[in-house]
Amino acid sequence: MTNKIFEEAHIGPLTLRNRTIRSAAFESMCPGHEPSQSLYDYHTSVARGGVGMTTVAYAAVTESGLSFDRQLVMRKDIVPGLRKLTDGIHAEGAAAGIQLGHCGNMSHKEICGCIPVGACTGFNLYSPTIVRGLRKDELHPLARKFGDAVRLAREAGFDSVEIHCGHGYLIDQFLNPYFNHRRDEYGGSLENRMRFMTLCVEEAVKAAAGDIAVICKMNMRDGLKKGISIEQHSLPVARRLQELGVHALVLSGGLVSATPMYVMRGEMPIRTMTHYMDKAWLKYGVRACGKMMVPTVPYEEAFFLEDALKFRKAMPDMKFIYVGGLVAGDKINEVLSHGFEAVQMARSLLNETDFVNRLREDPHHRCGCKHSNYCIARMYSLDMACHQRLGETLPKDLQKEIERIEKEQNSK
Repeated sequence: MTNKIFEEAHIGPLTLRNRTIRSAAFESMCPGHEPSQSLYDYHTSVARGGVGMTTVAYAAVTESGLSFDRQLVMRKDIVPGLRKLTDGIHAEGAAAGIQLGHCGNMSHKEICGCIPVGACTGFNLYSPTIVRGLRKDELHPLARKFGDAVRLAREAGFDSVEIHCGHGYLIDQFLNPYFNHRRDEYGGSLENRMRFMTLCVEEAVKAAAGDIAVICKMNMRDGLKKGISIEQHSLPVARRLQELGVHALVLSGGLVSATPMYVMRGEMPIRTMTHYMDKAWLKYGVRACGKMMVPTVPYEEAFFLEDALKFRKAMPDMKFIYVGGLVAGDKINEVLSHGFEAVQMARSLLNETDFVNRLREDPHHRCGCKHSNYCIARMYSLDMACHQRLGETLPKDLQKEIERIEKEQNSK
């Protein structure tokens, strides 16, 4: 098989030195909602490790869009810090991307400073909190926040923006009938449910002004038994995004609320996740109900590939970026051989920030990630980190849980 990893990738006005991208997996490294030294150190180390582009994760376009208290929110006063970050990434030869989004109902007043908003009024069991449905007169101003965030990203020196249209966050809350029960022109038919996405992406494309790449992350499936279908829902959404002038699509799936492990795969280490929680009621509540609320979805390499190939076949003129379960050079080359413009990875580049350079030395290299999901369990309270790279000894109960999960995963 030809080694395609180190060919150039072309995404709109952007040329990458190779076809690897650090995906926008949440780092939880922004206390005070601003870039930190740890964020700088991590992304510059990934850039130094050979990646084509590294993507800063999930910056909220406005304060109401915050879902974590260690998450970026786009505003003028953080531009100098972001410029320092992009300069550092560029100095290592990589491009710099940033993911922009709004979490919608996946927040809490303590974090976002208001009653969380969504496509519809209701109650979010996963926060838990009351949610206020957005009024029609709020939608255009909120969509303009996406354009404002793109302009700030351009000013800060980013080469691309990734608009988050998936995973059950706000744009997806309008797209998906699981969340959207509106009776106005923003609810009902898929054409109507795409209206808010259209507003947001139009603003983003306009603000990019052809200078930087505009990428969208979207769901192929939501992971629900009777959820959205590729043919009737996701392909029409992808075609609309192409019509809007988006340069590439990242094909993902799952809902961070109802089906989180469909997004990430494997088992969530509940004891590890609750160990880092500081609220007793939340800690013991999650321990009691966590297995039910976060069911395991088996992990396998390239777990989204079968679905992603349906988009590749149906839309031959669109550029697609593959994400999901890539930890080895052989599988990455297999995915790229199907015509994907690039691949995104997160845990590979957390376990080995120089993973891409290692692939250059050995095209068959496999990273050392053992899929315990410790990094994910930890990120809800602290920064995302691989347990194999910590400079500390974990408590014995966490070690035991991690060892059990890794043993079960590696026996499959």
